[in-house]
Amino acid sequence: MIRVENLTRYYGNFPAIEDVTFDVDKGEILGFLGPNGAGKSTTMRILTCYMPATSGKATVAGFDVFEQSMEVRKRIGYLPEHPPLYPDLTVDTYLDFVAKIKGVPAQERKKAIDDVIDRVGLQDVRNRTIRKLSKGFKQRVGLAQALVHDPEVLILDEPTVGLDPKQIIEVRELIKSLAGRHTVILSTHILPEVSMTCQRVVIIDKGRVVAEDTPENLSAKVKSTERILVEVEGPQDEVKQKLTSVPGVKNVSLENANGTARFVIDSELDKDIRKDLANTVVSQGWGLLELRPMDVSLEEVFLRLTTKE
Repeated sequence: MIRVENLTRYYGNFPAIEDVTFDVDKGEILGFLGPNGAGKSTTMRILTCYMPATSGKATVAGFDVFEQSMEVRKRIGYLPEHPPLYPDLTVDTYLDFVAKIKGVPAQERKKAIDDVIDRVGLQDVRNRTIRKLSKGFKQRVGLAQALVHDPEVLILDEPTVGLDPKQIIEVRELIKSLAGRHTVILSTHILPEVSMTCQRVVIIDKGRVVAEDTPENLSAKVKSTERILVEVEGPQDEVKQKLTSVPGVKNVSLENANGTARFVIDSELDKDIRKDLANTVVSQGWGLLELRPMDVSLEEVFLRLTTKE
């Protein structure tokens, strides 16, 4: 559905992005991650025909974003970080205007607006002036304008900015429901959002793609040890000493100590020492309250790939 090949964009002599290459399959939700200034917004502006590239190629639904930009625009819904709203219009009037300029036929316009208002939860404010809405509702209106013409491709830049926790969960569920019917590129700084929403991740740093895979595979690739959480009811120092002596253990660190001792244990990669840990605790007469493997979080993956430390 989306193909990006060796995309490069210079501002003067500065390369905002260099040789960026990735694909997005039809119906897939792709997380597009990177630190500030990494080139995320530049890439999305090129894909939405907002600006040209210096070199490279990009296609959306088989149409070239440079040679066939009008065909691409018909098939894209774009939510920039700051939604393009007209504050003096009501929500209904604004969405009617957007539907017109996006080519929704007159006889289908009312149904399209009603549907998108239901999908993003704007029923109670549809007749209110946009200026009077909270930031969260304005963000929803921005999402509605991206969806109103039922595009094949959605490009969402920080779609949950300004939303409260309940609204964030609702928008996440909405984005997940779009998979299959729409192809989605989601750019966000909220890494748990990507883990909960996206099927695959592209990480960009200093204008270049540094990783592309599922969140699970990325975690496995950067993992240098097996990590296990152990919670024990027993004397903290003695427990730590005994756990450290188990063969295969590389490091034991205390997570907290509120009546019980919780330890994070790093062990040799691909070596399962859970049985040995359990036997060590039980043989001392201590209470084993929890023992489970821990995955490398997407946040750790992101930091390892985008920082020097």
